[in-house]
Amino acid sequence: MEYSVVYSKRKSVGIKVADGKITVKAPYGVSKEYIEKVLNKHTEWIAKAIEREKERRQARPQLDDKAIKMLRSEAKAYFGERCPYFAEQMKVDYARLNITGAKTRFGSCSAKGNISFSYLLMLYPEAARDYVIVHELAHRLEMNHSPRFYAIVEKYMPDYKARRDLLKK
Repeated sequence: MEYSVVYSKRKSVGIKVADGKITVKAPYGVSKEYIEKVLNKHTEWIAKAIEREKERRQARPQLDDKAIKMLRSEAKAYFGERCPYFAEQMKVDYARLNITGAKTRFGSCSAKGNISFSYLLMLYPEAARDYVIVHELAHRLEMNHSPRFYAIVEKYMPDYKARRDLLKK
């Protein structure tokens, strides 16, 4: 099995499957033998992850440059309006709002307070898009996915689980 390794200051080995590639994130000093052992232990999970990604890719519509440009423009307008609305409701601020072409991540929030959303979210219902906004803004209060984090999300969006499920379809 082909894979690439990214060494960093971390405590455990992680495996990521994206764009048909396997990436192993490992702490500095971890041997190739240990990485192989971890990969062998998780071959079933890796195979399922590759298959899920393949199914997602096939289900995703193929977009030409014109469609991408249109979706980016719509995303900029939508998130430019809705993000400040929810930020005010949640009494949080953020530094910058970015629209990305991320295919494996709908949104992100950096430690510096930069919020990013994929233009591909425009292919999902408004309820799902608003969930992602609240999710990312909740990271301004809790930078993890702990029960406290989800309590914040639920406070501002009691039906978040149903909205999150819309992203899986």
